Amino acid sequence: MIMAKKTKKQIERDVQIYQLTTLVAGEFSLPEVLDKLAEAAVKIVGVKACSIRLLDEEAGDLKMRSTYGLSEEYRSKGVVSKNDTVVKAAFAGQAVVLDDMRVDGRVKYKEATIKEGLVSQLTVAMRFKGRGIGVLRLYSPRPKRFYEDDINLARAVASQCAVAITNARLYAEAIEGAHMAEQMRLAGVIQRRMIPEKAPLMPGLDIAATYIPCFDVGGDLYDFLQVSDRCIVVAIADVMGKGMPAALMMSSFQGALQAYANALMPCQGVLHVCAQTECKADVVKEIISRLNEMACHECRNGEFVTLFYAIIDVKDKTITYCNCGHEPTVLIRDGQIMDLEKGGLVLGVDAQEEYEIETVELKDGDSLLFYTDGLIDAANFDDEFWGRENLLETAKKFTAGSAEQMIKNILRYRRRFVGLARQIDDTSIVVAKVSNSQCLSRC
Repeated sequence: MIMAKKTKKQIERDVQIYQLTTLVAGEFSLPEVLDKLAEAAVKIVGVKACSIRLLDEEAGDLKMRSTYGLSEEYRSKGVVSKNDTVVKAAFAGQAVVLDDMRVDGRVKYKEATIKEGLVSQLTVAMRFKGRGIGVLRLYSPRPKRFYEDDINLARAVASQCAVAITNARLYAEAIEGAHMAEQMRLAGVIQRRMIPEKAPLMPGLDIAATYIPCFDVGGDLYDFLQVSDRCIVVAIADVMGKGMPAALMMSSFQGALQAYANALMPCQGVLHVCAQTECKADVVKEIISRLNEMACHECRNGEFVTLFYAIIDVKDKTITYCNCGHEPTVLIRDGQIMDLEKGGLVLGVDAQEEYEIETVELKDGDSLLFYTDGLIDAANFDDEFWGRENLLETAKKFTAGSAEQMIKNILRYRRRFVGLARQIDDTSIVVAKVSNSQCLSRC
């Protein structure tokens, strides 16, 4: 069988259609792709002009995204709805030919069409995975210009257009995703710098802490503020939420926490020269009240902050605290457990909430364990939680060592339980051990 030789025009069209595949595989921005496709469609079919409209699902119309051979005035002539008769037919799979746009009742903008010198039009849908994403339109200054070969060529071009446009969108999303990932990484670095690496050195108190983020940024925080040679503030909190919103709220909350503490602690010599329990309790109550007001103002629906706030006095050996819906700090003494749970609601719910303050006496050898719920909510591959009971049993085994050693052993035992299972919440731990010695973990 002898194959008919292709004409020079047919060969040129084949080459041009093949060149469209480079747009499909190329790493181009969407505007670049659309402009190249519009020009290629005009040259391949041999017509005057081309327009590419993409469907905007939210607006319910087709936006003009690129043209070739058309004036700016025509480009801006008006809206084309997805319910337009020609568009609906094209999305249904038809190739719609208008032999004379000047008299066809389906043409909405006749005056603009006549002024532009356009007569006949061919519309085909650009479809991806069976769904119309836009239309490709070709225009000729002659009536009855489009024939079966033109329709087949237009469909081939439209098919390549759909793939190229989808790839360009995915490429743009990938670039944006990479940019966002880098921004999240940097935000995580900044956030971790805000969390103290080490606690202040205080005679009679051995303090250690660690923070294990689940994602680049999170909602956990702990902080220390040494307000005198005898008193230190220890605060640990968890902002409800994940990712950037929780991190932003956490940063704002930490700033407020430090600001209120610095503003109120030195007031009238409180905690510097006055060791009365009532003084410390009043200060804690006022700080919690202000933090709650701030959280109520900043938090949106469903957002809140849990907080455990304490002043430890190493001279009187007392802890004055308020628990705002947080996991209770645990006091371990001679193998016995005492939960420090007096306080009130989480912050950010009720600006009028009254919080209860409690002062507890401490003894040499006492261990205080502050933590966020990510520590006990860690799960293994069987969806079993490590849990509070395992935490307490583990902590009691290591009260004889330093605060840093206790934290390391708690995390080691938890790791044995959860294995390599991925965790979904941040973990923060602070351990404070009361002693007559200087600082066990640093001596």
